[in-house]
Amino acid sequence: MSDNHEAPNGAPVSARLGIWAFLATELLLFGALFTAYAQFRITHAELFHQEHLKLNRVLGALNTLVLLTSSLTIAIGIAAIRRGLQKLLKVCLSLTLALACGFLFIKYLEWSHDFHMGWFPRTNLFFGLYFMMTGLHGLHVLAGMGVMIWLLYKAQRGSFSAEYNTPVEITGLYWHFVDLVWIYLFPLLYLIG
Repeated sequence: MSDNHEAPNGAPVSARLGIWAFLATELLLFGALFTAYAQFRITHAELFHQEHLKLNRVLGALNTLVLLTSSLTIAIGIAAIRRGLQKLLKVCLSLTLALACGFLFIKYLEWSHDFHMGWFPRTNLFFGLYFMMTGLHGLHVLAGMGVMIWLLYKAQRGSFSAEYNTPVEITGLYWHFVDLVWIYLFPLLYLIG
């Protein structure tokens, strides 16, 4: 039996406005970090060049592929529930969660290697910013996973339909933002020398 509760008129619009306002603040946060990175990259060019060469580009690229795939799975899930395909939504949420776990596992492997090599946040300015930016991004991935677990629970109970799917849509917007941040982090940290 479904516990589907129809949202009051205007609630989807308010929810969308709310998520866009939230994402704007997140953009300011990451924008400040990107600006700080760029400024320090200019003033400490040689240090940043040498240190970025230590990062594992293969794992960074693999994580990019994982997150791009997770954007696809959440987008398919949103399209599915808009058509009332609840089973496909559940599959897509499960796949997105699995890919998010894969992203964090790869990041764990990378960070473990970094720590093993003695490249700690206090080591130098580059690694301080690297760990801060990727760590903050990882926290956003964890937050998105938490919301998706809740969505999956609600989807199992039949809470979403073609008529009511706003929580799925706004979570998808958040997840695309998280992916977009990584799309900027990967070349900034791993590729630009």
